[in-house]
Amino acid sequence: MDDRPGCLSGLLKLFLIDAIFDFLQEKIGYGRGGCCGCGCGTLLLIISCLLTLSVLFGTDWLKLGF
Repeated sequence: MDDRPGCLSGLLKLFLIDAIFDFLQEKIGYGRGGCCGCGCGTLLLIISCLLTLSVLFGTDWLKLGF
C-alpha cells in the first residue's frame, strides 16, 4: 500500500521550505553579499532544490488531506 501524504501536507511542506530558504538566504546566502554568501547561497540552493523535488514527487496530489 502506498502511504504518501496528501496535497495539504505537501503544500505546507513547500511553504515551510520557501520560508526557511528565504530567511537563510538573507542571513547567510546571496542576500548577504560578499564571497562567503556565494558559496553558502549555492549550497542552500542545492539543498532547497533537493527538498522541493522530494516533496513534489513524494506527495499524492490527488488525495485531499494530510
